[in-house]
Amino acid sequence: MMIMKRLLFLVSVCSLCMVGNSQNYQPEKHAVVKSDRGDGRLLSTYAIVHEMLKDTHPQYAYRSGMSAQDFTQWQDGVRAAMVEIMKFPEIKGQPSPVCVKTEKKEGYILEKWEFYPFPKSVSTFLVLKPEHLKGAVPGVLCIPGSGRTKEGLAGEPGICDKLTEDYNNPKVSMALNMVKEGYVAVAVDNAAAGEASDLECYDKGWNYDYDVVSRFLLELGWSWLGYTSYLDMQVLNWMKDQSYIRKDRIVISGFSLGTEPMMVLGVLDKDIYAFVYNDFLCQTQERAVVMTKPDKENRRPFPNSIRHLIPGYWRYFNFPDVVASLAPRPIIFTEGGLDRDFRLVQSAYTASGKPENAEFHHYPKFADKAVRKDVEHLDEGLDSKTYFETVNVDPPSHYFKNELVIPWLRKVLFRTHVKVGSGILIGCDFLYNMSSLFFI
Repeated sequence: MMIMKRLLFLVSVCSLCMVGNSQNYQPEKHAVVKSDRGDGRLLSTYAIVHEMLKDTHPQYAYRSGMSAQDFTQWQDGVRAAMVEIMKFPEIKGQPSPVCVKTEKKEGYILEKWEFYPFPKSVSTFLVLKPEHLKGAVPGVLCIPGSGRTKEGLAGEPGICDKLTEDYNNPKVSMALNMVKEGYVAVAVDNAAAGEASDLECYDKGWNYDYDVVSRFLLELGWSWLGYTSYLDMQVLNWMKDQSYIRKDRIVISGFSLGTEPMMVLGVLDKDIYAFVYNDFLCQTQERAVVMTKPDKENRRPFPNSIRHLIPGYWRYFNFPDVVASLAPRPIIFTEGGLDRDFRLVQSAYTASGKPENAEFHHYPKFADKAVRKDVEHLDEGLDSKTYFETVNVDPPSHYFKNELVIPWLRKVLFRTHVKVGSGILIGCDFLYNMSSLFFI
């Protein structure tokens, strides 16, 4: 009996201590990571690793003022680093892609293709071709965002009810919009999504479980981005072999998550002509550094899920550095970010001699410079909501911006140079809407 009383007393004391600690805890005071020691040393492992991250300076961060030779060498360095961290395997002897289904639509042909990237594996993509092709036309590789599918991009129902999107909405149907312009559109799934998902048709639907696949790949020394980009590269190489696609006018169009493999392909393949970056542009390392405010569960946030993790990425570059390395090839940004990062990219395009090849747009909410935040440095202590507000992001307006992309493509895809009698080259923009050929 005496032992029980002592136990109850200890439990009561511990409970009071816990309540006291809970009442004294104020999340706001811990929003910024700092030492409470006189010598400034850090005890928390989070704080120590956070400091390591702050002290990491990417090797291939873009520097304005580079000479032409230095600029080219820097691009080569970015490319070599991307090859290293993407870890594409060398797999030979696989069968060639096969068309498994053809369906006539209004003004275009829809094809479903299989390809075989690994032994014992099959992957699929959709091809939308204008019905009355006469010669080769530009091709657009369309890469969806998180939770999206190639079927949605093509304006088609999903492979099951739970994976069916708002596919009649032009804010979703990127590939269908492209074929209506007279381009060949090729739509892919991201790894672990759509037809490449596992059990989602039975329960979760579009809430795909990317994390388990990403964990497996990381344990194997690879990454989700390396895997999905490798598959997209196989499709890109297939596009180059098609006689009806202009090899000199292939565009990679990425929405949201799809901008990441878009950047990888752009760095690795110099033949890609132009890029659509349909997301906000940010310094991903900085995003991790400044988002330190604990959430309601008293956990400090990490800005992205495990599928975005690529070992070694921040040792080499951040997103603005990568897209800057695509200069001078045409690129459009449709959903803003900080003007600071746009200025970095514009500097690279100016250094490449083609400042006009980079076009920048902000969310409509932040289109007016007077309402945008324009800062060079972000302070720590942010959560997800305050971070988005600080970098001019309007999440409810996150969709594929046809109203910006389609006119831009009409302009850049038919830009040529004509030689006049004196031998001077003059740039000419042919605003030629090919849709008039196929959709009358």
